[in-house]
Amino acid sequence: MRLVALLLFLVGTASAQDAPRSVGKDLLVKQLGDLAGQEAVVRANLYPPGTSNPPHRHDAHVFLHVLEGQLVVQLKGGQPVTLNPGDTYYEAPDDIHMVSRNPSDKVPARALIFMVKKIGAPATTLLKD
Repeated sequence: MRLVALLLFLVGTASAQDAPRSVGKDLLVKQLGDLAGQEAVVRANLYPPGTSNPPHRHDAHVFLHVLEGQLVVQLKGGQPVTLNPGDTYYEAPDDIHMVSRNPSDKVPARALIFMVKKIGAPATTLLKD
């Protein structure tokens, strides 16, 4: 709960051009013996109101499940998709995530993320313009 309060304070003090980004906490990281060189990551993500993450990729199989709030997501070459509580979304290792946005200016969104990636590889890589 302290993390949420801190995030809301930081969001409130940021300038309008500095949209907040999502914050993730790894709940489990586990090497997968059956898949050499791969690990599973389970992460809880919080998307403060107004979150707008920059374009990025994960170089992983990513499964996102919305727990609360709404998220608008869009992969390069695809259409925007609005996800509601209970919706699940998949990203392949080669996908470029162009839009990851909480459309609400009042309600945070929360999601549970499961990914399979190379051991030690970064979970997210921001893309340069």
